[in-house]
Parts: sequence; C-alpha cells; structure tokens
Amino acid sequence: MSKASAQTRADRIRAFREELAELERVGIVELPGEQRERLRRYHDKTLQTLARDYDVDTTAGQKQLSWGMRIASFLGALALCAAVFLFFFRYWGLLSTATQLIILVGGPFLGVLGTEVAARRERTLYVAGIIGLVAFGAFVLDLAMLGNIFNITPSPGAFLAWAAFAFCLAYAYGIRILLVAGILSLAGYLSATMGTWRGVYWLSFGERPENFFPVALLLLAIALVQHRRHGDFPPLYRIFGFLGLLIPILVLSNWGDVSYLALPTKSVEHMYQVVAFVVAAATVGAGVRLSLREVTNVGTTFFVIFLYTRFYDWWWDWMPKYLFFLVVGALSIAVLLTLRRLRRIRSANGS
Repeated sequence: MSKASAQTRADRIRAFREELAELERVGIVELPGEQRERLRRYHDKTLQTLARDYDVDTTAGQKQLSWGMRIASFLGALALCAAVFLFFFRYWGLLSTATQLIILVGGPFLGVLGTEVAARRERTLYVAGIIGLVAFGAFVLDLAMLGNIFNITPSPGAFLAWAAFAFCLAYAYGIRILLVAGILSLAGYLSATMGTWRGVYWLSFGERPENFFPVALLLLAIALVQHRRHGDFPPLYRIFGFLGLLIPILVLSNWGDVSYLALPTKSVEHMYQVVAFVVAAATVGAGVRLSLREVTNVGTTFFVIFLYTRFYDWWWDWMPKYLFFLVVGALSIAVLLTLRRLRRIRSANGS
C-alpha cells in the first residue's frame, strides 16, 4: 500500500463513521452495543496502523495542518536554496579553484546524505523534502559553476542531468516537489532539443510554444504507467502533461506569429482557437469519465479562460461595456446550469 492509498483508506473510515453516526441519529440503523464496540476497535486499530506505518491524517484538523506544513516546507526549501545561491556568489571570488571544486562536488553529496538521514528519522518527509530540494539546487548550481570555471559551452544537456538527479531523489524517497523539479527540467530539455531540430537556438526554445507538445504527450504517457510505490505521482504527470498542451494552445490562439506553421497569422490563430475548445472539452470529458479530479479541474479552468478570451476579442471593442459584462454574466450562468444538469444526469446514472 502506498501513502496515497493509505490516506484514501483513512478517509473512507472517517467518512463511514460520520455517515453511520448520522444514520443512527435518524433511526435508520441501530447496531448492537457489542457489534458497535467491535467495529470501533477495528477502525481504531486500523487508523493507528495506517498512522504508524504511513503517517496519514486521520482527522480533518490533521489534514488542514498537513497542508500548512507542506506550504511551510516548500517556502523553507526555496529560502534555503536562495541562501545557498547568494552565499556562493557573495564569497565565491575569494576561494581558490581547488576549494571551489571541492565545494561544488561535495555540496550535492552532502544534500543527498542529509535527505537520507532525514527520511530515516521522520516519515512525513517534510524535512527530507526541504533538504532534497536544497540538494537539487546545489546540483544545478554545481553544473552551472563548473561550466563557468572550465569555460564549457552551455547546452540543453544540463536540463537532462538536472532531471535525472531530481527523478532519482523523487523516486527514492517519494518526494513530490522533487518530482515537479524533474518534470520541469525534463520539459526544458525536450523542448530545447526540439527547438534545435527546427533550427532555433536552444535558449530560445520558449519562443516557440509548439516545442512543448511532445513533452506533454510524454508526460501523459508516463502517467499511464502504474506506480505501485508512489500512487500520488501520476496525478502530477497528468497535471503538467495537460498544462503542457493547453498553455501553448492558449498562447498560439492569441499570437499565431510564433507558430512553426507556414500559414498566415490569422489562420493559425483561428485554427488553434478551435483546437483550444476541442482539447479543453475533451480534457474535461476525460477527467469526468475516468474520475480524475485534477484533469477535470485543469480542463475546466482552461475552457473558461479560452471562452472569456474569445469574448474579449470578439465583443470588447464594439460592444458597450455594461452590455459586454451582462452578456458574459448571462453566459456564465448558462454554463453553470449546463454543468449542473450534466451533474444530475450522471448522478441519476450512478456514475
């Protein structure tokens, strides 16, 4: 059982207890005292086991505190990375080349060692995540400074090395923030490589949004692979995969001159505007059908963004402003009623 499935089990037990208490209150169900006590002891023991082995949240208050701890750990990791970066540049010029090499090579190793020690001491992995992200930042700084010392020509291969380091730490310790770092590094490498194939200087890969389409498809393919140990990793691949599709489409639907397509700018924009609605709607449909909440949320958000940007382009210049907002409000209510009707239909069908 992964931590994600253990948390799901704990949530089911808590929801079952609340529903059972409500059913007993209204007189629908009344368990005998001995059976109720046996059920209570079983659930208590199960929750204690899950909390001990997987450090899951067994109450709503614990879940709220866990979110606060995640935010605090993320901000702390960013602050420590910034401290390391600024410390290096503050005193770097005062050190000899040999000392610089020792620090650069030893920094990531010390970070990995610290991550290992922290992961062994606390199951929540908050401290391990902070140290792991610092280790990743030290590795990024390591390659950058070594390149400056030995005058190595920059290349997209650095993104691949960063991705490999981040993925190794993420899968070794189950740290999601490092998985995100690896995904972003991999996206940088693949999109830069695709840009060079099309004759674009690799540092300018962001100027061509279509460079990110292969990355998005690869991430969505990885999300299909079963993660037995890390069941909370596939949602991150899906989120960034669909973002890698929808964000470039949004950009191209408004600025067609940055496309690789040898078509007039307006033709490119009109084509991607149609594609935007189709892909966003398909994303929402896939999320609803497969019960993937993160996919549904991403698709719905971008569908609304696409819709409102089109309204602005079509009506803002010639329509009175009060009428524009009135129409947008009316259409928003229409969308809301449509979604509510679909929700009722799915509820009636039991899906």
